[in-house]
Amino acid sequence: MTDAVPSSPPAGQAGVSLARQLLLWVLLPQLVLWMAGGVAAYKFAAGYANQAVDASLLQASRSLARQLKPIGNGLLIDFPRAAQDVLEADPADKLLYMVSSPPGQFILGNQSLPAPVLAPVAGVPVAPQLDTPYFYDGTMPVGGHRAALHTPSGQPLRLVALYLRFGDEDNAPQTMLVQVARSSANREELARRILVDMLLPMSSLVLLMTLIVWLGIRAGLAPLGRLRQQVEGRAPTDLAPLQLASAPRELWSLATAINTLLSAVQNTVATQKRFIGDAAHQLRTPLAGLKSQTEIALQSTTDPELRARLQRVHDSATRSAHLVNQLLTLARAEPESVMAHDRKRFDLHRMAQTLTAEWVPRALRAHIDLGLDDGVTAPVWIEANELLVREALTNLIDNALHYAGAGSQVTVRVTSEGAHATPHALLQVSDTGPGLPLADRERVFGRFVRASEVGQGCGLGLAIVKEIVERHHGQVQLSEVQPHGLCVSIRLPLSPAPAN
Repeated sequence: MTDAVPSSPPAGQAGVSLARQLLLWVLLPQLVLWMAGGVAAYKFAAGYANQAVDASLLQASRSLARQLKPIGNGLLIDFPRAAQDVLEADPADKLLYMVSSPPGQFILGNQSLPAPVLAPVAGVPVAPQLDTPYFYDGTMPVGGHRAALHTPSGQPLRLVALYLRFGDEDNAPQTMLVQVARSSANREELARRILVDMLLPMSSLVLLMTLIVWLGIRAGLAPLGRLRQQVEGRAPTDLAPLQLASAPRELWSLATAINTLLSAVQNTVATQKRFIGDAAHQLRTPLAGLKSQTEIALQSTTDPELRARLQRVHDSATRSAHLVNQLLTLARAEPESVMAHDRKRFDLHRMAQTLTAEWVPRALRAHIDLGLDDGVTAPVWIEANELLVREALTNLIDNALHYAGAGSQVTVRVTSEGAHATPHALLQVSDTGPGLPLADRERVFGRFVRASEVGQGCGLGLAIVKEIVERHHGQVQLSEVQPHGLCVSIRLPLSPAPAN
C-alpha cells in the first residue's frame, strides 16, 4: 500500500511562501523610499516654514525700524500702543521685539531676547553689516523679563537681527540693533502640517501600489496554481502529460521534468501490468496441470509411500496456485491498478447472499455450519468495484473455514448503520472457532503474516482485505466473539440514492 502524500509541508519544515517573498522584496524598497521621502519632506517643510517665518520677521523688523526716527543725536520713538497691540495680538504666536542703541543698551521692547552671535573669521571678530538681516535660533533665558514676555523660560525662538545706522553729518553716526522674535512652536506646527499634508497622499499611493503589486503577484503566480491543480486533481492512474500551453517560460523546465517523470512512471506501470498478465498465464497453467497430474497419479497408485509423496506434491501445487491467485488479486487491488478505480453501484446484501451460497458445499465438507444472517433483507447499496469487494468477502469466508475448525459456525451479516451520522454499510464474517489473540489482531493485516500454522494459507488474505477496503475509503477491524471466536467487520460508505 502506498503512503498518502501530504498536501502541505509538515509543521516547522514549510518554506516561506513565494508570493510573500516577492511581496516583501517589492514592498521593502518602497517602505525605505517612503521613510526617506518622509524625512526629506519634513526637511523641505521645515525649510519652507523657516522661509515664511523669516519673511514675516524681516517685515516686522523693518516696520519697527521705520517707527524709530533719528533727531539730532537721539531717536524719536513713534510707536503707539495700537502698534504694540498689533504685534502682540495673537497670544499663541506673539511677536517679541527689542531695540538697543548702541547694541546691547536697551531702549525698547523685551530686554530678555538673546543677542545675535556673529561667527568670527580666522579668530577675528567680524563687524556686523548694516541693513543686512541676520536670522538665528535662540532660547528664552531663565529668569528673563517674564512680566512683559509672558513666554516660558527655555522656549525655543526664531529671531532676526537688523543693524541700522542713524545720525546726520553734524552728529556722530550711531548703530541701532532691532530684534524681532517669534516662538518656534508655530513654525514646527506649520512644518508638521505641511508634512502631514504631504505624507497622507504619499501613504495612500503606497497602499494603493501595495494592493496593485499584490494583485500583480497573484496574477503572475496563477500559472503555478493551475499547474498544481493539474497534478492534485488527477487520479493515481492518470499519467497524461501536463498541459504547458499556458505555462510561462520559467515553469517550462519544471513542467517538462514532471512530464518526463510521468512518462517514466507510465512505462513502469505498463511493464508491471504486462508482467502481471504474463505471470497469470505462465503460472496458472503449469500449476493447474501439475495438480491434475498428481490427482491422476494418486488415483492410479496403491503404494502407500508413493501416495504420501504424491500427496505432498499435490498439496504444494495447491498452495502455490492459491499463492499465485492471492498475489494477482493483491496486485489488482493496488491503487495503481485500473481495476481499483472501476466502480459501480450494487447491492452488497445480494452479493453476500450469492457468495455465501457458493461456499456452503465446501463448508459442509469441512463440517462447518456456514450461513447468512437473514435479520436484514433490505438492499444495502454501495458504490465500489464489485470484483474486488467480492474477493475481499471470499478471503474472509475462506479464512473462517480454514481456521474455525470442524463443528464451528461461520455467519455472514450485512447491515447499514449511521442513520443520524455518516451512513455506511457493515459487512461482518464471524466464527465460533478458537479466535485470535489480542496481540496478533493488528499484525495479521501485514503481508505474509500468519498467526496460526493450521491450514495451508499464505498470509495474504487479510492483507488483501485491508488493501481493498482502504481503496474504497472504508475500515476493517477484528473483534472477539463470546464465548470464543473472531469477528471481522468491514465498513464501507453507502451509495446515495440515484436521482430520478
